[in-house]
Amino acid sequence: MPEITVAVVQTQPVLGDLEANLYHMAQMIEKICQEEDTDLIVFPELATTGVENGVNFNRLAERVPGHQFNVLATKAADFATHIVFGLPTKEKIESIFYNAAIAIGPDGEHLGEYRKVHLKGEEKLSFRPGYRFSVFDTAFGTVGVMLGWDIAFPEAARTLVLQGAEIICVPSAYESPFQREWRAFTVARAVENGVFLLAANRVGDEPSRQYFGESMIVAPNGEIMSHIFDPEEEEAPPTGYAFAKIDTDAVRRYREEMQIIMSRSPVSYGPIVKKY
Repeated sequence: MPEITVAVVQTQPVLGDLEANLYHMAQMIEKICQEEDTDLIVFPELATTGVENGVNFNRLAERVPGHQFNVLATKAADFATHIVFGLPTKEKIESIFYNAAIAIGPDGEHLGEYRKVHLKGEEKLSFRPGYRFSVFDTAFGTVGVMLGWDIAFPEAARTLVLQGAEIICVPSAYESPFQREWRAFTVARAVENGVFLLAANRVGDEPSRQYFGESMIVAPNGEIMSHIFDPEEEEAPPTGYAFAKIDTDAVRRYREEMQIIMSRSPVSYGPIVKKY
């Protein structure tokens, strides 16, 4: 498989302002694709709305495909790139909302929707949890998606890998003071599965939360290939984007060398699927 170029984007969504956030995201896609011929771009969790919207998610959530999807699908088609981004979605029943991520293909097509399984704290007041992890196929490999706190659960990434994922995208809104955990989880999920991990974490403040960024692209062996973090020069976490060139053949080579998947012993893992 030839090398592809991937990018993670670190944004600061304006709380509750769909049009401002979509405009900024569209600009970032243009800038990224004009700088590099990019195959996959990953934005943060709830990138189109921000997090602390409460009852305003009634106004902001959409059925897919809808306005938010259509704006970014046009950009995906314009630049023949894949886009993964976080947004609130809803079912036909208007009162059921999900913290979701959408994958868009290079022709602007809808590749899939993932609904966050692991909701934390006040998220449970706004959203209903999803209940499955799924992958989608591309010309360059199989891609899985998790959201934010999902990364703290090893079972989530492993489920995606057992379904064929070679790249895992993690749109996130990981907040302070959990930087240490974020750094550990991102590298661990990549290494323990032999997978490329594209983690896009937002920055900025909301009424009761502060987000630290540290978006990164991690190789199957745990190498941080690219990241958005410069504590010596930045008083606040920066917005921006980071590129890396990856080859999914590296996934096969690493797994063959380390025997990560083939040495599993599922017969010994019974307690994992028990609720308590």
